[in-house]
Amino acid sequence: MRARVGLLVWSVLPATIALGPLLGALLPGGGHLLLRDGVTTPRSHLTDSALGLGEGAARAVPQDAVVAVASSVIDGGALVVGILLLALTGAGVGAGVLIARLLDTTAAAPRMVAATVAIWNPYVAERLLQGHWSLLVGYAALPWTVVAAAALRREIGPRSVAAIVLCLGIAGLTPTGLLMNALLAVAVVLAPGAPRRLATGIVLSATALLSAPWSVAALTSGAGAASDPAGVAAFAARAEPGLGTVGSLAGLGGIWNGDAVPSSRTTWWALVGTALLLVVAAAGVPALWRRRSPVIVAVTGLGLLAVLVAALAATPLGLDVGRWAAESVPGAGLLRDGQKWVALWMPGLVLATAAAASSAVRAGVASLLVVAALPDLAWGVGGALRPVQYPDDWTRVAATIGASERDVAVLPSGTFRVFPFSGDVPVLDPAPRWLAADVLQTGDLPVGGQVVAGEGERAREVEDQLLAGRAPDPSLGVGWVLIEATSRGEFGRVDESLGALDAVHAGPDLLLYRVPDAVTPPPADRTAAVATHLLWAGLTLAAGAIVAAGTVRSRRR
Repeated sequence: MRARVGLLVWSVLPATIALGPLLGALLPGGGHLLLRDGVTTPRSHLTDSALGLGEGAARAVPQDAVVAVASSVIDGGALVVGILLLALTGAGVGAGVLIARLLDTTAAAPRMVAATVAIWNPYVAERLLQGHWSLLVGYAALPWTVVAAAALRREIGPRSVAAIVLCLGIAGLTPTGLLMNALLAVAVVLAPGAPRRLATGIVLSATALLSAPWSVAALTSGAGAASDPAGVAAFAARAEPGLGTVGSLAGLGGIWNGDAVPSSRTTWWALVGTALLLVVAAAGVPALWRRRSPVIVAVTGLGLLAVLVAALAATPLGLDVGRWAAESVPGAGLLRDGQKWVALWMPGLVLATAAAASSAVRAGVASLLVVAALPDLAWGVGGALRPVQYPDDWTRVAATIGASERDVAVLPSGTFRVFPFSGDVPVLDPAPRWLAADVLQTGDLPVGGQVVAGEGERAREVEDQLLAGRAPDPSLGVGWVLIEATSRGEFGRVDESLGALDAVHAGPDLLLYRVPDAVTPPPADRTAAVATHLLWAGLTLAAGAIVAAGTVRSRRR
């Protein structure tokens, strides 16, 4: 018990330091995360888009539905920041449990090093800066998935099956999280030395069922059947200073967005920091090799393969293949951000660094080197993670529109905004999460000086009409036009459009207009979407209850 508490406390410490000022969002009125793709609001709503029924590909399900339901009870900003804190802490504790199980040790030193590596690395820093909080939930599940899959190899029973379902269900908050953990679980159960067929079938069946919220949405709506091939190069892994692409990825860095990196990764320290991390890992390789464990080989092999594939995907040949896939293979857009799959390297890296920490002294040195490799992850990644306060206009407009059956069009054009109250960093438009009505979005993403086209054709048609000075065609089902007046962006000749609309709200930040005679679009059939979300939630909660009950019984014994 003392060892478990020590591991938990050790994991909470770096997680808290990494999030820093963002933890203020946990307090009443503490503000909200609003940084690049990370957008929280006081309350989200169970709109068609939140269920994956919009024009765009279902990339944020069941995540958006979970936040919509949970934010009816707790402030959405506190909810997401709380999940982030649990995820980072869970990554550290999971890494420690992984070491205890696979290295068969009760020593505290290697588990502490493992926890430090799992939390304090460029992947975590870059995804925090990009706002990918839900991806970090899937990342945090990786060591737990290895432990659960290894248990499934040894014995197939209610508790071992429930454990793997629970890990995949939690990771399944996003499609990428589920697929990463499923790949890892399959690699473990297929490793030589244990019965494979039934265990593999269990993992694949669980993955198929838990992916239903987004896979069924993609099949029934047709969204995401093809994606813009320009996104392949735009989202390819990036070489950091002093490192090639392989070196950046091997150090768990290399995110496509060069602006979403800690300042230390933009200088020669990127090379030094990566070298420090990999030197610590290399010191443990001989100890891992002597174990001849099929599971350890599978875990590290998959991680190295992820590094290699992500690096190859950024080469001219890899980019050509990716562009072909984007145009020809349904759902290939899910794979375009190649660097995010490097998360699969984390469990192997954790094993190697922990194997090097055979004593308290070595553990202390290793932990110091890992932290020194990325000093500016501290305090909200150098202060970049800070909660923001929305102007009062947002509350007023949300109350005015209510749960309207007609859609909302928003200007300026595009998907990202730059607000005075959120700083100079572009952020996803918060309107789709603030409003209970569906907000039309083109899904266009500005990346590296070019625009990667999204799937929102109806949104693009309405946006073009407004920019050209025309009121939206009433047949398109747009009942409201929201002008985010303080944001930078293109407004075109929208002033000419507004003359034909009814002014409803005029505040310092937002202007709201009603479209006269707008046709109410036919309601989407939510039956399948709701059923698949309930399936995912039911399986995950049931698995959690079985694991909890089994844990209580074993501790009593």
